[in-house]
Order: sequence, then C-alpha cells, then structure tokens
Amino acid sequence: MNNTVITYIAYLIVAIPLTIWVAKTLHKNGRVFLLKSMNNDENLADSVNHLLVVGFYLVNLGFVSLYLKLDTGVESISGIFEALSAKLGVVMLVLGGMHFFNIFLFSRLGKKNCDPTPATPPAYAGWNKAAEPK
Repeated sequence: MNNTVITYIAYLIVAIPLTIWVAKTLHKNGRVFLLKSMNNDENLADSVNHLLVVGFYLVNLGFVSLYLKLDTGVESISGIFEALSAKLGVVMLVLGGMHFFNIFLFSRLGKKNCDPTPATPPAYAGWNKAAEPK
C-alpha cells in the first residue's frame, strides 16, 4: 500500500466521523433555535431539523467524496500529514460555513416570524377630550 492510499484512508477515517459528529451536534442543539424561529411549532421545528440533518449529510459527505482525490502522489510520511491537513482544513471550513449560513437563514426567519406587539399611538400633549368642541 503506497502513501497516497494511506492518505485517502486516513482522510476518510477522520472526515466521515467529523461530519457525523457535527451533524449530531447541530441536530441536538439546533432544536431550541428552530423552535424559536418556528414560533414554538414543535412538529415543524423537528421536521425541519431532521431535513436539515439529511441535507447536511448529503452535501458534506458528497463534498468529502468529491474532494478525496489528490492532485499529486504522496511521497513521504510528512506528505501524508500535509495532504491530510489541507484536505481536512477545507472540509472543516465548509462544515463551519454551512453551519453559519444555516444560523443566518434561521435567524432571519425567526425575525420575520416574530409576532410584533401592537404599537400604542403616542399621547398628544395638551389634547383633552373634554375640551373638544361639540
């Protein structure tokens, strides 16, 4: 087995569990955030949370798979670490970027769905109903 194959195996051994861990963490901790964004509709929040996890897996595992190929062969042990750090660094940046993009979208949705309290008209100084002409 050559160093390039070892790099591929190590990349998959780290990238796939990393993706699974991030998805489980987002699913577990995202429920409260989604509930607020969905006006406390538990069924809708849970459904959206599940759909987000499925989409997260599809996009990220697809990206991990497509990003597997190395442009050059790995010649040494240090080359294995350099290739792994570059590949895993990009995967982590993509995972983080997707996370913040989702938070941005749902924070916007939460602001849009908030029920504003009805505004009370301002009181006019000096206005007296008893002093109105009849």
